[in-house]
Amino acid sequence: MIEFLNWFDFSTTDWLISLICGLLIGMAKAGVAGTGIMIVPIMAVAFGGRVSTGIVLPMLIIADIYAVIYYNRFANWKYIVKITPWAVIGIFIALAIGSSVSDEVFRRILSVTVISAIVIMIWRDLRQNVSIPDHWWFAMLLGLAGGFATMIGNAAGPVMAMYLLAMRIPKFTYIGTGAWFFFLVNLFKVPLHVVFWKTITLKTVSFNLMMAPAIIFGVFLGIQIVKIIPEKLYRVLVIGTTIVSAFLLL
Repeated sequence: MIEFLNWFDFSTTDWLISLICGLLIGMAKAGVAGTGIMIVPIMAVAFGGRVSTGIVLPMLIIADIYAVIYYNRFANWKYIVKITPWAVIGIFIALAIGSSVSDEVFRRILSVTVISAIVIMIWRDLRQNVSIPDHWWFAMLLGLAGGFATMIGNAAGPVMAMYLLAMRIPKFTYIGTGAWFFFLVNLFKVPLHVVFWKTITLKTVSFNLMMAPAIIFGVFLGIQIVKIIPEKLYRVLVIGTTIVSAFLLL
């Protein structure tokens, strides 16, 4: 077992960070709003910008499977079909940019992407009653932005939230539709990471499987946290921590 762990050449801190991120991923899929975006800057600081995206992606897919199974009956495929093609285009734009820049520049792009997503999330919270347009161009813009954000740093959560909220759909439809969107998009990104960025390998997949228990535990932990911590207080803590982590990338 020790020899197997040594294969990854991770420090104790790296393992601790990875386990914490696994917990956060599970918590995010359990409904703890804003938790997932914290993972992006933390993992980028620990493992490098481009490399971290490949490490995190299969971890997200493990959690996506849980979300899809649990919320499948609530998904509305009309909205998924409407935004997904634009998201795919956004993914290829990010693929082209990410393949031609250094890791330092990649981390800066990732940081700006995360901070922009946080700004969107805060704006959405402060303007809960704002009338958001429901037009084809709105789906196009958010689809492109979401595709770019998810490929650069798995950070499309706030963008997708804006789109689904604009559709004025019920809470569980919102969760189920988002779950299927991210599951399909994340699966689509896997071969791109394998072939072009080479950030997903047998070694990283083995690591992801080792993180699966932490992700599953995070799901159950997230359910309990949602019950006992006031949402407003929790969101303030999440946003503050994420902003600090994102600026560390700069």
